Amino acid sequence: MGEDLWAPHALGDPELSPPPASAPGGVTLVIPTFNEAGNVGELLKRLGAALPAHLPCEVLFVDDSTDDTPAVIEQAAPQCAFPVSVLHRERADGGLGGAVVEGVKRAGTEWIVVMDADLQHPPHLVPELVGEGERTGAELVVASRYIAGGSRAGLAGSYRIAVSRAATWLTKGLFPRALRGISDPMSGFFAMRRSAVTAPSLKPLGYKILLELTVRCRPAKVAEVPFVFQDRYSGESKSTAREGLRFLAHLAALRTASTPARMIGFGLIGLSGFVPNLLALWLLTGTGMNYLAAEIVANQAGVLWNFLLIETLLFRDRRHRHRADRAGRFALLANADLLLRIPLIAVFVARLGMAVLPATALALVTTFFLRFAATETLVYLPRRAGRTTRS
Repeated sequence: MGEDLWAPHALGDPELSPPPASAPGGVTLVIPTFNEAGNVGELLKRLGAALPAHLPCEVLFVDDSTDDTPAVIEQAAPQCAFPVSVLHRERADGGLGGAVVEGVKRAGTEWIVVMDADLQHPPHLVPELVGEGERTGAELVVASRYIAGGSRAGLAGSYRIAVSRAATWLTKGLFPRALRGISDPMSGFFAMRRSAVTAPSLKPLGYKILLELTVRCRPAKVAEVPFVFQDRYSGESKSTAREGLRFLAHLAALRTASTPARMIGFGLIGLSGFVPNLLALWLLTGTGMNYLAAEIVANQAGVLWNFLLIETLLFRDRRHRHRADRAGRFALLANADLLLRIPLIAVFVARLGMAVLPATALALVTTFFLRFAATETLVYLPRRAGRTTRS
């Protein structure tokens, strides 16, 4: 069958629309690609040999490439016994995870299988993943390297193995309930029922899309199938130090998705701001600056530190206003905190008869809650429903 080549287009928020009418028993393979021209031809060839004739299947590549990957897919598609299409994105919003979300939005089959294009995920396991889901009634079936019969053999070098294991331990420690029954939350090879993707808005960052789907969608039943992680067929790994930082930011965003968790994170970041504040104060007074002026200037170092961490870790998905606008509002609130705290202490001492230390502690707690609420509502106000704004 021929290929449906979709033209590039601009994308808005990654909010999932209601699922299309599903083809009973059908499967859509969603394959995110970034410069995989050397792999996609062989991948389609192996899929053709692995997919049984009785399983209705279509392949959707969601492509962010800067090479000729879309052209290679177009050339290989007519030789396939199943429909092959490619969606090339002008902007790689959300990285490979964002590409998967775009594919899920367009899937009209009962099952969606997500896999990489580099052949480290063996194509012959696609029918087994779907079959395990049908047999057990699971909504999510994960191909795992860490159960009996599985192996991480394709991970090159002890460093990558150590990083993979550390990432797995970290995620399972942060999300013990959401990841119960999943031994390999870092896997990029899995099958899920389209009906299980119930989150109104997925916010992927980087390539660990299974973690995003599991934590936000909470599938009712999970199954696993062992697989041996293969060597990359062609090209270079996309695992870089930058992707590692994006992964940590993604973990922080998922862990602080609720208001109480964000408040705790806000407080911890505020405490960490004492370090740059005191360091700046020490440097400024060391140059002979008056201590009062140094206090004011040093406070800005702490404010900047807090702003950068809060931007990155707590409110990544709420950065709708211009960055200068957000920074100005945040700095204004942080400095107003100082002006409010002193009158509060005076009221607690003079009117309520409190001692200075308890009054100071109560004023710190009061201004903390006020500053957190003001930051959420005045600096990082959630985007209004139905409104599409590029950040």
